[in-house]
Amino acid sequence: MKYINYFKMTIPSLSRNESFARTVVSAFVSQLDPLVSQLADIRAAVSEAVTNCIVHAYADSEDAGKITITAKLSEDTAYIKIKDNGCGIENIKQAMEPLFTTKPDEERTGLGFAVMESCADKVKVSSEKNKGTTVNLTFKIETKEVL
Repeated sequence: MKYINYFKMTIPSLSRNESFARTVVSAFVSQLDPLVSQLADIRAAVSEAVTNCIVHAYADSEDAGKITITAKLSEDTAYIKIKDNGCGIENIKQAMEPLFTTKPDEERTGLGFAVMESCADKVKVSSEKNKGTTVNLTFKIETKEVL
């Protein structure tokens, strides 16, 4: 696979960085001239993945952890990886079920992965207890409306 561009950034897992992350990724993907609806999907999926890191990965730590975002572009596809080094997900299949949440007392909806799956063409999640979680999102980019 030949990539036409890529970037990697690491940010603290602070809630104020969620909007920063989705803005950076959508600006980067904009060079492929995607449809506005696709940019909205990318923004939503990245937002959910980063929010999951902030809310879950480092919840038991007093210090903010790190979130690493890597994005790569081919001629017609955006590949986005969001990775943390937090607590990990014990049961990925269960965590990806709509409405499942480990924080019902915080009014969490449990829809993060469902949103990612509805927005991206492909979502792959890998995790290891106490080592972290990686979410890979793939978006095929269309550059014109299909009539």
